[in-house]
Order: sequence, then structure tokens, then C-alpha cells
Amino acid sequence: MSSKMKSQFFELADALVRECRSGETLLCSLSAERSDFVRFNKALVRQAGTVEQRYLTLRLIRERRQASATIALAGNTDDLAFARATLERVREMLVHLPEDPWLLVAETPASTTTERRGRIPAAEEVMQQVVRDAKGLDFAGFYAAGAVYRGFANSYGQRNWHEVDTFNLDWSLHLRADKAVKEGYAGFDWDATVFKAKMERAAQQLELLDRPPVALEPGEYRAYLSPHALEEITGLLSWGAFSARSRATRQSALLRMEHGERLSSKVTLAENTEGGIAPLFQQDGFVRPPRVTLIDKGALGESLVSPRSAREYALQANGANSAESPESLDLAAGELDASDALEALDSGLYIGNLWYLNYSDRPAGRITGMTRFATFRVAGGRITAPVNPLRFDDTIYRVLGENLVDLTRERELLLSTSTYDERSTSSSHLPGALLSSLRFTL
Repeated sequence: MSSKMKSQFFELADALVRECRSGETLLCSLSAERSDFVRFNKALVRQAGTVEQRYLTLRLIRERRQASATIALAGNTDDLAFARATLERVREMLVHLPEDPWLLVAETPASTTTERRGRIPAAEEVMQQVVRDAKGLDFAGFYAAGAVYRGFANSYGQRNWHEVDTFNLDWSLHLRADKAVKEGYAGFDWDATVFKAKMERAAQQLELLDRPPVALEPGEYRAYLSPHALEEITGLLSWGAFSARSRATRQSALLRMEHGERLSSKVTLAENTEGGIAPLFQQDGFVRPPRVTLIDKGALGESLVSPRSAREYALQANGANSAESPESLDLAAGELDASDALEALDSGLYIGNLWYLNYSDRPAGRITGMTRFATFRVAGGRITAPVNPLRFDDTIYRVLGENLVDLTRERELLLSTSTYDERSTSSSHLPGALLSSLRFTL
């Protein structure tokens, strides 16, 4: 199916390019998938199905004016006539639009092909294992798996193709009311033993949640952040902290790093496209470098530069998306074995998840949020009791700076669970983090 979809897209793009008139530039983008979706509740399958969809975006440029339209493709001979009619409508719109001063597209062809096959069982096999391993538990979850396709072609002769097989099971075990343990399993190759181990660990935490909870007073506590908790923090930073536009307009949450402030030397953060699932190209045709180092051993590194920012601020574009947010965020591992995390924590808080994060003072890099699901009090390296929800308010310079004791050797690949319109290709590869102190306000 993949080779057929690839050839159909490029043949369609070639035909549309031949329709271009003098002075016109055409950009064609394909976003497609074939995905299995399964919803679980009470450890039973409640909904299962398969979605196959293909969307073509046509973007026509002439004399610094641009217009675009997106259509659904059927994968048959009707697609060409529909696309031609759409191109003509876009052409008619173009003459009524103003010039775009920040328009920049890739004019030098740079073609690429990426095809990554995964080992993913049939959806029926996954469903059987989940139901079997979750038997007797209040399991609720959402499973999405299959192939995601992205394609790009333009009238300069550039051709790019990307396809990858992934799975993502986002799930939780519920005890009662708001007492629950949240987990996830994602990747390229499904391993039944890995999922079973995750389920057993979550079930053990669920038993611990049944103990009388502890209400802690506001203050500072030693803490361990799981990769899922750390994902919420790095996700918040992705809202402009690494953006060239945000830096140029002085709105970056890492503004103080522009003036010499540093994070811990243990922190090396990168946009690692080569190691993620996002395509090596973006919607303007710019090919992304394999890696962009955003923070290098605690020092501020490169920014993510979209074509529009490159034009406006006289910078070099590096394949960033229009939001200039990471799509393949990668935090380097540390020296702490994950199995030794509780012992290294000794006394403090084990934080499995965070939520409702936001900036309480963006220029100062101050963030706030709530603990969620499984957060436990730890004493003598052992979990003693669950902790009622707490609000933290601290700066990124303390969390990933002076208070960062270590990061774990083991890292977890966390795929975005977003399926609005289509499955996301964003991911994070993160360790856990041991902090000497995290400030809680209520």
C-alpha cells in the first residue's frame, strides 16, 4: 500500500505541476494514514475500527501572493480532476490577495525518502493481550496504531516522502473518585513483555493509592519526576521558549539565558528529527537537519527558525514548523539508574504526572501546575503513602538548573496522543529527573 500511495501522490503532483502557468510556483503536501483505533473501558473493548484517510494541500504562489486549499483524496482516478478544479479555484483567489512580505519557500530541490517499518501485531492480538493483562482492574485506555504518511512535491522538482509505523496506548487504572494511575506505552515495535511489566507496575501503584492519603503543607520538597511528569514541563517550554520569533520579540521563557543564565550542565536538549517520528521536511519544502541543539550542557543553543522568521529577522531557516515548536524533543540521559530512583530520592515526593501547567512569570521562566494521579510520599527510599494534589510554582532555572541532581540513564519514548483530524507525529524522548527541591505553594 505504501509504495502505491507514494507513486499516486507523486504522479498527481507531476500532473498538477504541468498545469502551472508562467510565474507560478506550486507546493503540494500529502498527509495520510491508515490507523487502527481501539477504546477500552472497564478492561473491555468498547469501540474498535480502522481509519484510512488522505488529504492533499495545494499552495499556489505568484508575485509574492499565495493561496491554498486542502481536499480529501479517494485514491482513485477521480482525484486528478478534483485536484485540477481545486487548483483553478486557488488561482482565482490569488489575484485578490495582498503580497506576503515574509513569504519564503525552498527553491533549491532537496529530495528525501524515509521509510521505517515497525513490528506491530494485528489490532485483535493487542486487544486480546490488553483484556487479558488488565483482567480484574478498572482499565480505561485508547490505542492507536498503524502507518502515517507525509509527502511533499513542488514545481522546482523537489520530492519528499515519509512513512513510519508506530503504536500508542494511553491508559489508566482507576481506584475510585480521582484516585488513578496513568501510564502509556508507545513505540515502533510492540513487546508483550514490556506492556505486561508496565501493567504490573501500575497495578502495584494502584494498591499503594488505597492507603490513607497525606496532606502536605506548602514548602519545598525533594522530588523525583517521572518521564511523563517531565514531559509536561518540556511541553510547556515548547510554547515559544525555543522559537526564533519569541527570542527576537523578547517573549521567550528562556529570556534570562540570553543574558548568561544557565541550566545544569547535565541538560542537553535537542530537536532530534533523526531519532523521532516527524518527517525530515516541513510544509514550505525546507529539509530539516538531523539534529538542532537547543540547550548544550546547560547553555543556550540554537533556536528553531521557520521560513517566515528567517525572512523577517534575516536568519537561516532550519526546517522549523510555523509555530517554531519542537516535534522530536530529545533530552540527554543522565547517570542515575531508574531502578535506584527511590533510593536516591530517600525522602520526598515521587511524582508520576503533572497537569494544568502554565507560566506564572514567563520572562522569569517561572512555571506553575498541579500534581496528578499517582504522587507518593517517599521515606527512606520507600513509598509510604499517596499525597493529595499539590500546586507547584518554581522556575525552570531551579528545576532544570541548580536543583537538578541527576537524570536517569533510561529514557522513555513518548508519542503525542493527539488525534484531532489526524495522528500527530510529535514525540519526546525523556529520562526521569531527581530534584533536590521543588517549591509547592498549596
